Amino acid sequence: MTTPVGNSNAASNQSSSGKLQQQSLNQDDFLQLLVTQLTNQDPTKPNDPTQMVAQLAQFSQVTATQELQKSFDTLAGNLTGDQFVRASGLVGHDVLVPSVKGTLKDGVMTGAVNVPTANANVNVQVKDKDGNVVRTIPLDKPQAGLANFTWDGKSDDGTKMDDGVYTISAVVNGTAADTFVRGKVTGVGASGTDGTYLQVDGYGGALLSQVAQIL
Repeated sequence: MTTPVGNSNAASNQSSSGKLQQQSLNQDDFLQLLVTQLTNQDPTKPNDPTQMVAQLAQFSQVTATQELQKSFDTLAGNLTGDQFVRASGLVGHDVLVPSVKGTLKDGVMTGAVNVPTANANVNVQVKDKDGNVVRTIPLDKPQAGLANFTWDGKSDDGTKMDDGVYTISAVVNGTAADTFVRGKVTGVGASGTDGTYLQVDGYGGALLSQVAQIL
């Protein structure tokens, strides 16, 4: 009777897989080898007990490290799930996220500037898609921290600008400063390696860790 080729290959693969699995030693295998070594040692030349203790200690350390890694992986998974559930409570809330782009919607754009020192001159510039400055918003001398600003959608000469995406920048005493935009959280998601992110209206996806302020 002829054995089908497919079955032969499958049997060969299973055999190879079994051999590969047998190459990995667990704790029981190690102890069995140790007992066998002690049983078959030469009575006139016994094995060095110091080396045996060192082997046991080394194996125990590897086992403990593996168990600790499993515990950390489990903890990380639990924390990620908990973070996702907690972040869902932000849906419907406004947040500030870092951005150099802002969306003018219904004639209004709101954001903030990270002011490093108090009593500094702060100015926000709004540019159109061609890079032209359409509005400069002075914030006078706010306190250190996040200084909020609102653009009414009008240019410096009073022209009403169309809704859309504009570039924003800020200068504090002649030095560039970080800018943030305000938007409403419309959803929560998970990006895998990066963790939980929020879907912010007028901005897009922002990692939960990027949120500067919940309003």
